[in-house]
Formats: sequence, structure tokens, C-alpha cells
Amino acid sequence: MPKMKTKSSAKKRFKITAGGKVIAGQAGKRHGMIKRSTKFIRTARGTTTLSAPDAKIIKGFMPYDR
Repeated sequence: MPKMKTKSSAKKRFKITAGGKVIAGQAGKRHGMIKRSTKFIRTARGTTTLSAPDAKIIKGFMPYDR
């Protein structure tokens, strides 16, 4: 049986934690920061964990990551 392939776009954008959660960068921070509030910019730093329905989709793209 051949191996399944991992989606290249998914492996560049997401990580799977040891507990099985999916980590992704915060959305909405590429451009237009002038019109965003300071509170939004501050709270959107770093990474975030995806919701369960979104994580299920990503895990389908990455079959060999836990």
C-alpha cells in the first residue's frame, strides 16, 4: 500500500501539539494594521489553537502527524 501524502501547504502553516491540538498563526495581521485597534493587534500576537471543526480538516491534510 503506498503512503499517503501530506499537503505541502498544511505542513508549512500548521503544527500538531503532543496533545493533538492544531496550532496556527493568528489571522488578520498581514496588512491594514493602521485601521485595527491596538487591542486587536496586542491580542493577535503569536499563535492560536484552532477550533475542533477546523482542526479536523487540517488533520486530514497531515495524515502522519499524531
